[in-house]
Amino acid sequence: MLLFVGLGNPTPDSENNRHNVGFKIIDAINKKFALSKQKPKFKGLLTTGNVDNEKVYAIKPLTFMNNSGICIRELIEYFKIDAEDVIVFHDDLDIEFGKIKAKFGGSSAGHNGIESIDKFIGKDYSRVRIGIGKPKDNIEVADYVLKDFDEDEILGLEKISKNITDSISILIKKKLDLFSSTVNNK
Repeated sequence: MLLFVGLGNPTPDSENNRHNVGFKIIDAINKKFALSKQKPKFKGLLTTGNVDNEKVYAIKPLTFMNNSGICIRELIEYFKIDAEDVIVFHDDLDIEFGKIKAKFGGSSAGHNGIESIDKFIGKDYSRVRIGIGKPKDNIEVADYVLKDFDEDEILGLEKISKNITDSISILIKKKLDLFSSTVNNK
């Protein structure tokens, strides 16, 4: 059993924010693998189904980014999912837009959503860090991550989503380095 988590903020005006790239990936996974209809459960929007013969839950926390861990802890306790079987998709400022890096554990690097998850379930889970690049023109980080993707970035995001969903079987096997190199070389 695996849990896919996409980080973001649940307000309608946040839908296309850079900070919501995790929600976009969960939407792409739900669509490609025809997971169940989203239902509000565990303080999030939950779907379930099978991906490559693996039982999968996918959730978009509705607790806002800074409290994502609350939702995740409730869900993993209820379904008895080990933290090692959690895969979190989130934005990363330190990675160039369009690049992806997957890793197990490690530092939050100041990402408030990751800090919240670390607080509630520990650090022993996988992360798929999706590059959004650094802000330009002296834009504050907090403003940048809450800014919408531009038109070119939205097209790039469609490609990123496709590359991730096309390579999901590698991710499910937790071959994180192979997953990263595969999605970045498509």
